[in-house]
Order: sequence, then C-alpha cells, then structure tokens
Amino acid sequence: MANEQKPVSHRMSAAAIIGLLVVGQAVGIWMLLHAKLEPGQLKPSAWVDGSAGQVLGHVMKLPLQDEADTLSSAVRYRFFGDLGAQVVQGCPNWLFYRDGLRAQPGVHDAYEARVRLMQHWVGDLRAHDLQVLVVTVPDKSRVQTEGLCGLQQSAQLQARLQGWQTRLAQAGVPHSDLYPALAQGNEPRFFHTDVHMTAVGAQAAAEVVGAQAVALLGSKGSQAFNVSPPGTAVPRMGDLISLAGLEKASPAWRPALDMAQPVSIEPLRSGGLLDDTPPVEVLLAGSSNGRRSEFAERLGMTLGRQVWNQSMDGGQFSGALLAALKKRDKWPSSLKLVIWEFSEMALSLPLTADERAVLATLPKQQDDHAL
Repeated sequence: MANEQKPVSHRMSAAAIIGLLVVGQAVGIWMLLHAKLEPGQLKPSAWVDGSAGQVLGHVMKLPLQDEADTLSSAVRYRFFGDLGAQVVQGCPNWLFYRDGLRAQPGVHDAYEARVRLMQHWVGDLRAHDLQVLVVTVPDKSRVQTEGLCGLQQSAQLQARLQGWQTRLAQAGVPHSDLYPALAQGNEPRFFHTDVHMTAVGAQAAAEVVGAQAVALLGSKGSQAFNVSPPGTAVPRMGDLISLAGLEKASPAWRPALDMAQPVSIEPLRSGGLLDDTPPVEVLLAGSSNGRRSEFAERLGMTLGRQVWNQSMDGGQFSGALLAALKKRDKWPSSLKLVIWEFSEMALSLPLTADERAVLATLPKQQDDHAL
C-alpha cells in the first residue's frame, strides 16, 4: 500500500503571520504613545472632515516611507502616466486638478448648501454696514483649454459657474466675472503644473476686481506702491506636482517645472515720524491665490489702498472668511469692504465640518433672493 501523504501543517505559517501582526501592533502603539498630539487634533469634528486621519497617518509613517512613496509615484508617472487620484495630465506638462473637471462622487446638495451659506454671510456682513464683493476664480481647465488635450470639464461643472453668478445677481450681491479677462491673450493665466494664477493672470484679475471695488468704495485711494523689476526666472515647484507625490522625484521622473520671475510689490512710505499707516478699508478673505499669486498686492495697486490680506492656503470655499469672522471683534472700525475670493472648484467640494456647523444654525427654509 502506498504511503499516505501527511497533510502539510500550516501552524508555522500562521504563527509567523500572528507574530508579524503582534509586532506591527506593538510598533503602532509605541508610535502613538510617543506622538505629540494635541487633544483638538482628535476631536469628533476632526474625524468628520478627515483631518484626524491625516494626523494619525503622519505620526505613524515608517522610516523611509516618504522615499518609498516618491519612488512609487515616479514609476507610476514615468511608465503609466498616472499622477494619482487627484491630479491628471492633459497635454504634455499641463497638469489639472481632477476636482476641477468633475464633482466628487457621492457629494450631494453641497452647492445648494453653499448658496444658503452665501446668503447668510452676506446678510450678516451687510447688517454690520459692510459691503461685500464675491470673487469666484474660474477653474484652470476652463481658462487654459489649449492644455486639455482630450480632457473635458463635466457638463455639470461647466454650467455651475454661470448658475452661481446668476444666483449672486438675483440676490443683488456684487460679484466679479473674471473669465473674459483671464481667457484673452496668449500668455498662460495659470501655471502649467500649479492651480494658481501666473503674474499675468493675477494682474488681469486684480484689474477687474479692483475696478468693481473702487466703484463700491466711491473713489480710488492715494496709496502708492513700489514694484521691483522682474527678477531672474527661477523654477517653481507646482502644487499639482507635490499633490501627485513627485516633489522630491528627479527631474526626469516628473513633469517639467514652471519658471517664474519673482516681483516685489510694497506700499511706499515716507519714513517720517508722521507717516501714519492709512486706515484699513478693504479685507481680502481669499484662497491661496491671495498668498501665492501676488493677487492681493496687485489688487492693492488697483485700489490705491493696502489690502488687509486674510487669505489662507487650503481655505476652499469659506475657510478664510470663517477664520476672519471669528476675529470680527478685532476688525478696525474703518473697514468698509470685504472681498471674498475662492476658486470655482470649491463650490462643488464636500462641505467642511465648519460649514455644516453653520448650516445647522440656519432656518431650514430660506428665500434664495432675500438677504
């Protein structure tokens, strides 16, 4: 009789897997115990908006994790043209944010909710005798169509900007339509590998917004500015390259960087003892365009007034405005106008925890045309 083959024992394999899991758990607990976390970083609202997960992901990174992530991203881009979940390439070296091309799946009612929020905040500011100018920056994909090469903004988002501006007009809210100014001319209005406006785009936008703001204020101010000659062109690391995980990749393994000529724009002061700073009349609560595109400084030149720039990176639709409103008791009494700027894309992003909190305080039904 042939010898019966004994079943292979999996006990050793199971023991090895259990051992690895135990070691991994121990390492994770050790990393959490030694992480310097603030209580507010793990509060319930932080879990809702995803910031808590980002914090935990950062403190639990393994050694050389960044290098491994960069290598993986570089290989995906070099051989497959894959830039990850948030970035997509159109024509060579033209990068676009996916959320600017189509709304995120599963996001419902965010746009209508933001119409209500707009009504609430504009009404609140007007109740405090402040004028408001809403500035919605068109998405890069709407302006730089020569870089799309087959990409297309969805029909829903294509119609949404005009619909939003119609709602603003119906509610009697002054707003800037930047598309005509940004769409003309041959020089790029947005960087190839960045979502921000170039100097040309920022200047065009500042002239449109500034003209409307001067009309609301009644006259142009007398503040003069000194503008330095453009400096030597230097490479600019685009935020879309960083978002694709390629910031630290070698040049051959990532899209070519944009070149930008730095410019300094400063208000002129006499330097005398009686050289009082002019009263603050304009607050800019904007997106990173107000910080990274010299938009605020160029706007100040058009206004003849130094702008109180409260823009913030990653502010999306209302981050900067909400942050400014929380400090309203410190606003100068001389303030006359709030310019609220954000990107078109922000209208369709998921609501933030702060936006949901404000919505919860509003009446369930609100007249779209009443402010």
